[in-house]
Amino acid sequence: MQIQDLPYPDPGVPDARSGPRFLWWLGRNQLGGQLKALAWGLLHFVSVSALPFCVGLAVQAVVDRSGTRLARTGALMALCGVAIAVGDTFLHRTAVTNWITAAARVQQLLARQSAELGSALTRRVAAGEVVAVSTGDVEKIGWFVEAVSRFTAAALTVVVVCVGLVVYQPALGVIVAVGLPVLALAVLPLLPRATRRADFQREKAGRATELASDTVAGLRVLRGIGGEELFLDRYRRASQEVRRAAVRSARMWSLISAIQVSLPGLLLIAVVWQGVHLARQGRITVGELVTVYSAVMVLTYPLRHFEEIAMAYSFSRPSAKRAARVLSLRRTTDAGGSREADAPSGDLYDPATGLLAPSGSLTAVVCGDPDAAGRLAERLGGHPSEAGPSVLLGGVPLDELPLDTARTAVLVQDKDPVLLSGSLRELLDVPASGGVGAEEALAAAQCGDVLDALVQGSLDEGDPMDARITERGRSLSGGQRQRLALARSLITDPEVLVLDEPTSAVDSHTEARIAEGVRTLRTGRTTVVFTSSPLLLDRADRVVMVHEDEVVAVGTHRELVHTDPLYRAVVTRETDDEAALRTSLDDHEAALRKTRHDDRAALRNGLDDEAANRLDTFEEIEESA
Repeated sequence: MQIQDLPYPDPGVPDARSGPRFLWWLGRNQLGGQLKALAWGLLHFVSVSALPFCVGLAVQAVVDRSGTRLARTGALMALCGVAIAVGDTFLHRTAVTNWITAAARVQQLLARQSAELGSALTRRVAAGEVVAVSTGDVEKIGWFVEAVSRFTAAALTVVVVCVGLVVYQPALGVIVAVGLPVLALAVLPLLPRATRRADFQREKAGRATELASDTVAGLRVLRGIGGEELFLDRYRRASQEVRRAAVRSARMWSLISAIQVSLPGLLLIAVVWQGVHLARQGRITVGELVTVYSAVMVLTYPLRHFEEIAMAYSFSRPSAKRAARVLSLRRTTDAGGSREADAPSGDLYDPATGLLAPSGSLTAVVCGDPDAAGRLAERLGGHPSEAGPSVLLGGVPLDELPLDTARTAVLVQDKDPVLLSGSLRELLDVPASGGVGAEEALAAAQCGDVLDALVQGSLDEGDPMDARITERGRSLSGGQRQRLALARSLITDPEVLVLDEPTSAVDSHTEARIAEGVRTLRTGRTTVVFTSSPLLLDRADRVVMVHEDEVVAVGTHRELVHTDPLYRAVVTRETDDEAALRTSLDDHEAALRKTRHDDRAALRNGLDDEAANRLDTFEEIEESA
């Protein structure tokens, strides 16, 4: 896979049982790139390590005053220089390709997982952690996957050089062959502590990222209640905790780096001391001493990759663990479905609660618990995140349909819809039936002032459809974002549209117009609205009261207000004291009416027929008034 071939047609099915298994799966899926990097790495490192032998041969040729050997050695050094340049160039290209393709594979897997899980993802994993995984963690994972091949090439080079030194000059080669494994393994006792500190730092950084994400998302609300300073102080404390954790982690890694520098120096001193002693005895030549000395000097270059692979694994392991946790989440239903069918139509029925939304009608659902309303709305769309009986549309279980077919039939807009950045035209460019235009949807959602605000906020665009919308629509008010999201849902014109509190952030006058606009635009289509607003409820064809996951009352808004105390308490926000007072007043009024009726009956008995008829006429006028 090359960079120009990205994205992957299919990123595959990851092994998300654990972080190390996920890293191993990524490496296996890039075996071709890993082998290329290994080959170019061997060419580069072996060529670099061959230079000391060339230097030793050249020095010995000068000592022996052999021009022929010096010329041959010079040619060999030139060949090594070309091999070093070629190997380093292509190693870098291959390594960067492996890094980017591994990161791209992880990003595609996370994007696919987010699309499949939908809103269920943020219910199981904090939004800040998802952001951390899809940004910084992806780079850490790609770094380790890429570094494995370079480390393998460096390790093989060290082995080859050690064997070569033992064969070339056994007296000094044995010292190098014994000392280099000690150098490579000397930092192993420090790695667990360094890994724990790195994990702790990543955990603190993830919490800080989550806090920052939540603060930015709720900045408008925080400013409204004067809480921005409180959250700013929280983020400062979290940031300082990250800084302290990073410093402690850096101290450990600096100690490891110091060991990686000091121990090769000690080995070099030992080799030089022993080499000079042997040279004085005449057991080795000057060229051999220079060769061994230069080889030990050059070996510090591949040895750095031992430290790098340890650092890469320490930082990537917690990142891979978080990524595996996200990728291991599964839907309770099969997104592929068990039956192939066109998008069904008909009545929408939820057997779990008994909720029935007749085809072609506007059904309003009242729930006392907003969380229960959100779960019910998600279930009505089919393929919910929680297990349960499937919702039926025209008698067809939505969970048995492919996910895309179910989404085509039933569109659910949750209470906190997201507006993507871009122009308004791009925002409204969604899959649709073509039966509803952008102007109709915007008018039904009462977006006139939103269009004016977009034009005023754009210096270059006079057409509101080309005006830019900032990330998540943060430049707009909550009510304006709600109305744009509602317009986007209306444009799709699905068979069934489920709206969860679509007007909770707008004023009552606008809400009344939206209710009328949605009712008119959705004529002949099934619409389910979760709301407790009397303005929306009064315009619904059918109102359903759901309490404790069960339908407890069905009727019109006016009927339920007068006949159902629970419904009245939810819709009118009537307290127990107010209900008791109202009941007392009703009883008192009934008693007064009865007393007045008894008094008039007694009066009528004492009147003649003509006076009694006049009294009856007066009572009829009073009753009609």
